[in-house]
Amino acid sequence: MERLEDLPNIGKVVYRQLIQVGIESPEKLKAIGAKEAWLKIQAIDDSACLNLLYGLEGAVDGIKKSQLDFEIKADLKQFYEDHKL
Repeated sequence: MERLEDLPNIGKVVYRQLIQVGIESPEKLKAIGAKEAWLKIQAIDDSACLNLLYGLEGAVDGIKKSQLDFEIKADLKQFYEDHKL
C-alpha cells in the first residue's frame, strides 16, 4: 500500500497540509483530485501557489510536476487564476 508521503511532489510541508485538510491517503487525494485538494489547502494557507497545484496534479498522476503535459498545465494555470485569493 502506497503512502501519501511517498507520492511524487509530496514533501513534508505539503504532506502536513494534506493531513490538516483531511486528505490522509493517496486514494483520497486521487478521489478528490488536485484542484479540490488545492482549494482545501488554500483555505488554510493563502500562499498556496501554482507550483503547489502542479505538484498535486503530478502526485495524482504519479509523475513529477515537470512532466505534466502543456495542456494540463494550461488548464491548471487557468484554474489557479480563477481561484487565487
